[in-house]
Amino acid sequence: MRAEQITTRDLEALPLDSGEVREEVNRIMGALETYGAHLAATPGGAGWLYVQHVPVRRLVERLVRKLMALSAWEPFKKAPGAMTPAPYEGLVGVRSSSSREYRSYTVTWSGVAFVLGAAVSHNPLRPAQSPTRPAVHVAAAHSPASEVRRSDVVALSWSSRHAATLLPVLDVLARGGRRSLLIDLATDPAERSPAPRAEEVRLCSPPAGLFGRRGAVKEFLRQDDAVVRVKEHSVHLGRLLRLVSVLLETSGGCTQPSWRSVVEAEAWLDDVLAVARPHTVLVSNDTSPLGALAVHAAERHGINTVHVQHGAWTAESVAWPALHSRHIVVMGERDAPLARAWTRHPDAEVHVLGQPRFDSLARCDREAQQRYLAQLIGAATGREPTRIVVWACQPFGPDRLRAQADLLLDGLRRADGGWGLVIAPHPAQSADAFYALVMPDGGALVAVTDPRVGARGCFAGADALASAYSTCGIEAALLNVPVLEIGAAGERTLGLAEHGLARRCISADDIADALSSLARPNRPAVQTMPDAVCRWRGDSAADVAHLILGRADDAATRLVPIHHDAPGADSALSRGEGARAR
Repeated sequence: MRAEQITTRDLEALPLDSGEVREEVNRIMGALETYGAHLAATPGGAGWLYVQHVPVRRLVERLVRKLMALSAWEPFKKAPGAMTPAPYEGLVGVRSSSSREYRSYTVTWSGVAFVLGAAVSHNPLRPAQSPTRPAVHVAAAHSPASEVRRSDVVALSWSSRHAATLLPVLDVLARGGRRSLLIDLATDPAERSPAPRAEEVRLCSPPAGLFGRRGAVKEFLRQDDAVVRVKEHSVHLGRLLRLVSVLLETSGGCTQPSWRSVVEAEAWLDDVLAVARPHTVLVSNDTSPLGALAVHAAERHGINTVHVQHGAWTAESVAWPALHSRHIVVMGERDAPLARAWTRHPDAEVHVLGQPRFDSLARCDREAQQRYLAQLIGAATGREPTRIVVWACQPFGPDRLRAQADLLLDGLRRADGGWGLVIAPHPAQSADAFYALVMPDGGALVAVTDPRVGARGCFAGADALASAYSTCGIEAALLNVPVLEIGAAGERTLGLAEHGLARRCISADDIADALSSLARPNRPAVQTMPDAVCRWRGDSAADVAHLILGRADDAATRLVPIHHDAPGADSALSRGEGARAR
């Protein structure tokens, strides 16, 4: 007898149509919404799927990819058959990732067999070695709701990018005598907010261990035969809910809070809002669990909601294209159509006001950053390159990181001009992921930045910046630092090359050509950043603050909207001030 064989690794490497994957994910999420969205809700009425949509959707995507890979393998396509689980293998696992905190869950192949109807009497929901994130004490001293003071604005942050985006706005409000409360929800010490400079801005945090809660979600134990089709496969929705319950029962920190943590977080946040009585809740993410929960709570309290885009968007870059706030502030004109398409609020307004985090770029000390980069490579290798390219990383899995590293290193070896490479981990990324990349390798001059510095703290001193889709690519373009958008053909980027603001590099030869041309004398000047990608006047923080105050009570005060193309538009607040330069 002869049987066709393929390893699961090779099966998962089969090419899939990304558009078809999205369509199948949308169908399953729609079926899951109809089937089980009503099964659990917080006391405040926030449904489990509304709050946990992003992590659930990511798990469903992993399932869809495996089902479509089966259908793409010709022998299975010709003769589909039943699947047999591997005994004692967990049905839900954790994928390798360079992210320090975020855990990327996946459905194992035994889990795939389970949702297709196989018996799994010897399989646990999750493997015994599945990590459980310990409760982490957040940075700021916990402030009981009874000690919270009246505030005009309550802002929420659980990421260093959120804090860097929101604090400039709160500083502007403080100069106008407005009080703010910044709730630091970060459970990763590196993501905590720095102490505010203004006395009018208070920093507080929830009770320690809030995001370490675990507990069963009994409502998900359903027994019926409801199915949804994916190609040749019939996915049992009741069984899929059992897999989803792993996400809701397991503590995942602030990025993936358990259902019990969500319920307790809502109660604490309700108490804070009742005492602070703000007119506005300000966020930089209202799609992932904590952001969606905060906006839902604010709406119940009759509080205005403002979302400030903290990172670049592309049509394929978001796990769930949904924005819940009343007012959406975007960086550039190209983001406005996406925001309008993604908004879920019936009265939503979209405002093109730039990025408060970028206000301080004009004050960057480029010479100091150049010295830092040269000293960093010199200390790591004993030599100093003639020119330096900074790689602004993203928290990809190890295979994709290695592929991008190989691409860059091969390009550097072939390029003229004596180039060195500085690897700048993403703020959410573990520097451990790069130790293997900086080993002596053919004489390449390579070093890794201090994670507290990152790309944002040194790219202004670089001769070029390379990235797949880091927002640092936009910042580099603002300062006329040449940008290389790297990655294999078909991989998504920020699309800066489409605006003439970057060079798309899909091979080592592309990188070598780009760097060699940059090393030539009298090279053409880099084009100035257009408003289509990011509106940059140095006053974005002031404009967002003006928007907040102008919309604080629309019934009583209706201000004339700011003309966003006029740098000198009137405002009751000072202009041209923003975040402190690193």
